[in-house]
Amino acid sequence: MTPHDLQDDLELLRDAALEAGRLALARRERGLRIRSKPGGSPVTDADLAVDALLTRRLRAARPAYGWLSEETADDPARLSAERIFVVDPIDGTTAFMKGRPWFSVALAVVEHGLPVVGVVYAPALDELYHAAHGSGARLNEAPIHPSSARSLRNCAMLGDVAAFSADTWPPMRVEKRNSIAYRMALVAAGAFDAAYAPTPKWDWDVCAGAAIAAGAGAYVSDHAGRPYRFNQPDPRQPGLLCAAPGIHAQLIAKHARAEAA
Repeated sequence: MTPHDLQDDLELLRDAALEAGRLALARRERGLRIRSKPGGSPVTDADLAVDALLTRRLRAARPAYGWLSEETADDPARLSAERIFVVDPIDGTTAFMKGRPWFSVALAVVEHGLPVVGVVYAPALDELYHAAHGSGARLNEAPIHPSSARSLRNCAMLGDVAAFSADTWPPMRVEKRNSIAYRMALVAAGAFDAAYAPTPKWDWDVCAGAAIAAGAGAYVSDHAGRPYRFNQPDPRQPGLLCAAPGIHAQLIAKHARAEAA
């Protein structure tokens, strides 16, 4: 994929994310219909409406691309596609349902297993994070970079407090944001030093955030330090570690000690 192609795809995803965000907010304002998916996680009529909008816009614009979305039945044909869209129509549905701002539309293009374009849009905050391979990452129109943190002690961490309960972890400021993609974007922008989750995450949870974090200069891997590879038969990653370069290796080591404790 050429840089020109990447910028075209980035423009497509940005425009689609903005439209999807407006639709999500409008549907929430009207009132949501909510049901449980197999496994118990909630889905709203807005999730499905946004998925339908994105399917129409993106697949019509790039019919040769494969498709992987949280709200669409998986089609194994994606495995033979050179490029695919990876989509989470509303990442952070629980926050969305409760009227909180920490949800996002997360969109990515994957080529040969690697995310080359990513967009994370938090419509309630009007924050549009975006990146294309080789062109850096931005929040709205301003370039973003991860923090200069060098120590885990007193760093700003995004994750579940329970994950840091072992004595092996130093004191840290731990906060939670429902959207995994948004957590990664916040690390990319230096608002937090790291995001950590030692449990499996779907590709649509982390793919767009991985593109943005890498574009900004943050380090992304699973919780044990293994690199991500997308568009595999099982579209899940073992965990998440997105961090400023100065503390990524320290987090891998702390995770290993916590697991052994």
